[in-house]
Amino acid sequence: MELEDVVQFPLPGLNIPGGMTFAPDGRFLTYLFADGGMVRQLYAIDLETGTDRLFVSLGAAAVDEESLSLEEKLRRERLRQRELGITRYEWAAKTGQILLPLPDGLFVQDGIEGELRPLLTQPAAPILDPHFSPDGEWVSFVQRGELHVMPAAGGETQQLTSGAGEGKTNGLAEYIAQEEMGRSRGYWWSPDSQKLAFVAVDESHIPIYRIMHQGKDGVGAEAQEDHRYPFAGQPNAKVRLGVIDRTGGEVQWLSLGDDPDIYLARVKWLANGRLTAQILNREQNQLDLVEFDLQTGQQRLLLRETSDVWINLHHIFYPLRKLPDSTDGGFLWASERTSFRHLYLVDADGVETGPLTSGSWQVDSVAGVDAQWGIVYFMASKETPTESHLYKVSLAGGEVTRLTPEAGMHTVVLDLKRNRFVDVQQAVDKPPTIVLRSLANGRLLKTLFSRPDKRITKLNLPVPQIVTLQNRNGVPLFGAIYKPPASFGDGPFPTVVSVYGGPHAQRVTNSWLLSVDMRAQYLARRGFLVFKLDNQGSARRGLAFEAPIKHNMGDVEVADQVDGVRWLVAQGLTDAARVGIYGWSYGGYMATICLARAADTFQAAVAGAPVSHWDGYDTCYTERYMGLPQANPYGYANSSMMAHVDKIEGKLLLVHGLIDENVHFRHTARLINALIAARKRYELMLFPDERHMPRKADGRLYIEEQIYDFFKRQLS
Repeated sequence: MELEDVVQFPLPGLNIPGGMTFAPDGRFLTYLFADGGMVRQLYAIDLETGTDRLFVSLGAAAVDEESLSLEEKLRRERLRQRELGITRYEWAAKTGQILLPLPDGLFVQDGIEGELRPLLTQPAAPILDPHFSPDGEWVSFVQRGELHVMPAAGGETQQLTSGAGEGKTNGLAEYIAQEEMGRSRGYWWSPDSQKLAFVAVDESHIPIYRIMHQGKDGVGAEAQEDHRYPFAGQPNAKVRLGVIDRTGGEVQWLSLGDDPDIYLARVKWLANGRLTAQILNREQNQLDLVEFDLQTGQQRLLLRETSDVWINLHHIFYPLRKLPDSTDGGFLWASERTSFRHLYLVDADGVETGPLTSGSWQVDSVAGVDAQWGIVYFMASKETPTESHLYKVSLAGGEVTRLTPEAGMHTVVLDLKRNRFVDVQQAVDKPPTIVLRSLANGRLLKTLFSRPDKRITKLNLPVPQIVTLQNRNGVPLFGAIYKPPASFGDGPFPTVVSVYGGPHAQRVTNSWLLSVDMRAQYLARRGFLVFKLDNQGSARRGLAFEAPIKHNMGDVEVADQVDGVRWLVAQGLTDAARVGIYGWSYGGYMATICLARAADTFQAAVAGAPVSHWDGYDTCYTERYMGLPQANPYGYANSSMMAHVDKIEGKLLLVHGLIDENVHFRHTARLINALIAARKRYELMLFPDERHMPRKADGRLYIEEQIYDFFKRQLS
């Protein structure tokens, strides 16, 4: 294995279709695929004949990263998206048309057999977040911060909103909604296609944080970016929710309550024309589900969730026309009130009628509901937290049935008639394959995609070993071990811990992604044992497992990582005198704070884009776990690297992109000041043109060279 293999995308075995959607008639499955490289095109497979074909190709219009607009680059950062070409498309269920945002504008494909026709090309400004109306007759989008509509058949564009500019937008999700709340949209069509609800965002009161492009040849406006970044404890964007007719006119503003300092977490129209919203308080321990009277603009509380820990937002709110044993409607909801997220039925007045699932496992998402037969299909971790499977349960309650037979991680897409589902299945020893299954019992109907990747055979990647160990308090933790080849002996080995460690993430799963961690495989191939551990605070283990980090980041996580290393030493696998650690983002924070707070365990650390002080990160993420700085000054101070720099004894390599708009380079700069004051040595690797996620192949190759060289020097 060479370093070039480490940085090549797609990873071995992961060049698979994405964006899979059943056509409205159910005959075709459309998907995005790059037949070599990273530039995706739109394909369709005929599920009756099994034949597939390319039916929308960019051809010469394919672009590279540098040619994208700033707006598109930032959108891709929020989605952590690397693919180019056709990266989005949308079916109109009633007309059978496909909406395609392409590099040179908006296009519509009139069905699988139709022609691709331009709708709006060579726009004067980037077109953002385009969507069909529910009836398929209209297309909406945001341009220059204003909401627009136009006929799907082509014609004049109408601007619906006004007042954008100087930190104000209409119809766009604010940064915090996109980055931290899982809400990428800023407007929503009513079911009858006559109205649009939208968010009006005012960030004009948030001070500008300017990022200079120090690596550019020129200066001035083209070499700088201005962001209104809400730092922890500081003002958030002001968000209003309005409704406007498709034809324009006066905006009806809706009441979001008496507290102006809230997060608008979710917005959803119901089939009967009611509009609902989920409103989260600033402290993120109370979530209100409300519905609006569109005549008065006033709200009615349907349901309230509270937590002594924090509220983890989700997307499980599914309206039901009829509840079991009732003529009235209600909705499907999810709650972590028992520590684990489970499904509940709630009537139209917000009264819970009973849980549908329970136990020491969590529901990840709802894949769909068959209203006719009263069945809920959902993804969950019922057997083990290291896997995800599709299950079904009756709306009337009863037995939970698993529908995905193979061990591992699964993602699914259900057809509209609730007869079949696409199953993307993978395991640590099995690259992803895509099959079609019966939704009745999970029976295999046909294999849709199973293409061998020659690189897997060429590289001969060993399968990492998933292990379970107990921390100092007896809490079971999942880890993964990448052992060196037999030629390096039986150990103990110099060891490198690969860490993320933060909330809302899980790294140790029975998935092919674990096997194609190419940096880990490369280091193991050269004699290092590489270890991953999901410490307390990480995802899919329940709220009680996450809670120990509350108001005290960088403490329990470090102790768990130390327990992991001690376990490896006890197994005879790790040389306790030669242990390093590396990570990116929260993992970069973990690498530095482990080096400081566990100096007797870690001798070297590589920290990529590290948070050095939580007062320099954003409001929503930071305050969810740490509270507001004004209310938790000790916690913020003690969780910062600045409080522990004097304890560092090992070697530190810092890596950061200078135009990172998520974890600003300011974090590394402040840490360097503290290192200088404490007379601590450090190494520094900067990338002037990179954001939070390094993208350029030459830069990523350089990173891997330097990381390997660093650990070779420090741990040999």
